[in-house]
Amino acid sequence: MTGAVIGVAALGFSACGGPSGGVPEASPLKDQLLESGPLGEREYGNRNAPVTIIEYVSLTCPYCSAYHAKVFPRVKRAYVDTGRVRYIIREFAIGQTAGAAAIVTRCAPKSKFLPLTEAYLSRQREWVSQEVRPDALYKIAKTSGMSRAQFDKCLSNQSIIDGLTEVKQRGRKYGVVGTPTFFINGQKLQGEVTFEQMKALIEPQAS
Repeated sequence: MTGAVIGVAALGFSACGGPSGGVPEASPLKDQLLESGPLGEREYGNRNAPVTIIEYVSLTCPYCSAYHAKVFPRVKRAYVDTGRVRYIIREFAIGQTAGAAAIVTRCAPKSKFLPLTEAYLSRQREWVSQEVRPDALYKIAKTSGMSRAQFDKCLSNQSIIDGLTEVKQRGRKYGVVGTPTFFINGQKLQGEVTFEQMKALIEPQAS
């Protein structure tokens, strides 16, 4: 299984962020933030929207789970679905279990990426543990139509493993140290954020 997860050396000492979010910071690397990673972007909404939100997520992070349950649906309805926001989700796996789940979401068809990501986030109690549990991961992965043979092959896909490692290394360069972390047109928010905090940064730029 060591070949099927992002290595500890690449993961470092990142942590799931707590309720310290809400204070925006300017990013000195705004233009570089928009450069697509080696695996391509998983993005939603209007590519030419006036606002781009980049979310860095770890699938084992409870704060990421809470955000996707309570805040993201409102952001999506109000801004992404209406063409005012381009929304990009990038992986920042914290630990081997999160790394394995991230690999699986990248193996799924592009149209299944968001549903599978949200399934892993909403069903964390079923699969999150210190050790990677392939059977528990596959129970959720098969909802995307993935066969067990495809799943097993996916976990050892070195190009995806290397790509996700680079995505995380780039995230660190941009100042990501934990999840969730957001960049809203280059302004950084991290930790537990509310819809109102997101709205306050989006609205002035989304007209």
